[in-house]
Amino acid sequence: MSEKVYRSELTPVSFLRRSAYMFPEKTAVVYGERRYSYSELEERVDRLASQLRDAGLQKGDRVAFLCPNTPPMLEAHYAVPAAGLVLVAINTRLGKDEVTYIVEHSGARMIFVDAELEELLADVEGLETVRIEDTGDQGDPYEDYLAEGSPEPVPDVLEDEEETISINYTSGTTGKPKGVMYTHRGAYLSALGNAIEIGMGYETRYLWTLPMFHCNGWTFPWAVTAVSGTHVCLRKVEPPRIWELFEDEGITHYCAAPTVQIGIVNEEAAHPLETSVTAAIAGAPPPPTLLSGLIDLNIRPMHIYGLTETYGPMTTSGVHPEWEELDMEERARLMARQGQGYTTADLVRVVDENMNDVERDGEAMGEIVMHGNMVAKGYFENEEATEEAFEGGWYHSGDVAVWHPDGYVEIRDRDKDIIISGGENISTIEVEQAVARHPAVMEAAVVAIPDEKWGERPKAFVVLKRGQEATEEEIIDFCKEHIARFKAPEAVEFTELPKTSTGKVQKFVLRDKEWEGSEKKVN
Repeated sequence: MSEKVYRSELTPVSFLRRSAYMFPEKTAVVYGERRYSYSELEERVDRLASQLRDAGLQKGDRVAFLCPNTPPMLEAHYAVPAAGLVLVAINTRLGKDEVTYIVEHSGARMIFVDAELEELLADVEGLETVRIEDTGDQGDPYEDYLAEGSPEPVPDVLEDEEETISINYTSGTTGKPKGVMYTHRGAYLSALGNAIEIGMGYETRYLWTLPMFHCNGWTFPWAVTAVSGTHVCLRKVEPPRIWELFEDEGITHYCAAPTVQIGIVNEEAAHPLETSVTAAIAGAPPPPTLLSGLIDLNIRPMHIYGLTETYGPMTTSGVHPEWEELDMEERARLMARQGQGYTTADLVRVVDENMNDVERDGEAMGEIVMHGNMVAKGYFENEEATEEAFEGGWYHSGDVAVWHPDGYVEIRDRDKDIIISGGENISTIEVEQAVARHPAVMEAAVVAIPDEKWGERPKAFVVLKRGQEATEEEIIDFCKEHIARFKAPEAVEFTELPKTSTGKVQKFVLRDKEWEGSEKKVN
């Protein structure tokens, strides 16, 4: 405990301590037939934390989790930091090469893996592994592991709220994932920011449609607990099941990218809900048809924006009551803007190359830059990338935007070689490298193309070696063997590549052609 009477180090672990103390019998977790009260959740967390301590791990060691939105994944968000360790939640949609790289780069000392995902660890050697069969019963290796732990809280070893709580890997423009470091302080404040902005409270029943491996579930594993709400876990995103849970569990809030929202709206079981549900949307701006579809079902959409480097969302379009009187096209246009910073964040800026603010006229374009409590502290073991991203004392998003007279910002283009498809980051350079590995390919360039379902998808422009042949299907299938399937090109075009006088491929020429007629070059 701090010697200062007026200070405690901020950590989201304290949210569970308080909720378990105040509301021990309240349902904290719902998962199929399983129900855990807050006191039971705390005990499971304490047993896991004590086992991690007894495993001989030292403060700051990394512990990886590779599993879907199940109770163990939620428990990891408390037990790992409570034990003084750093959580590495791995994207379950990656290929085994990518998973191996993340495990090795993070220096993880242990990994917990869902039985369905064990094949992704085929190339990981010499690492203590705990298998999760997801039964919740004795005999499940994970449950047996918990049973051996102490139900008593482990001693608190947090000395500084700026210590790392987790590392989240994102695709960098080099194609190699970068480990974004979150702090206890940042996670605490981001969680409170999310609770405030989407209007959560004691009655919240939150449905886990958003992966917990995405920016630690945008910090909602901590946010829901902060308001003593109920986590309704969901192993797979299936629209029929989501509609069942809306009704059976009285869901009040959920988060999802537009592609998931479209599936929910178009599900056969969709019907207007008696009680309004709030849906936070990020990954791409919601189109008018989606907004009207959600509103007709009594689902209240909220557009939020951020990046892995900002703990997930850190701005909101902050719906004004008077917008509800507007026609849907105009309402959607206003709501599709990225808006402005959360209560717990600094306001964002749009700046030119000299870090001067651009005119707030909705026309002048610059880069969105961020600062403050909701910016990550840097990239793990990559000082060069950290310095570049934080140049001038602000985090550079790589998103090109305009600044409107009302102070809201709106993305118009992206200057990073990143495609955001269904909420997933795809490095165009990583895809190019995969295409180039095909024996018939001489050269390749990959850009984003608009896609009605996913927002954006990769398209490869390919030059074949002289005398070689390959079909579009062959190259796409080849890529699926080497990288995550969702990263493989949606289309392949065989063509000459436009280049500068120095031989650099002019990807903007390819992108301009694909986005011709669109107001923006992101979707």
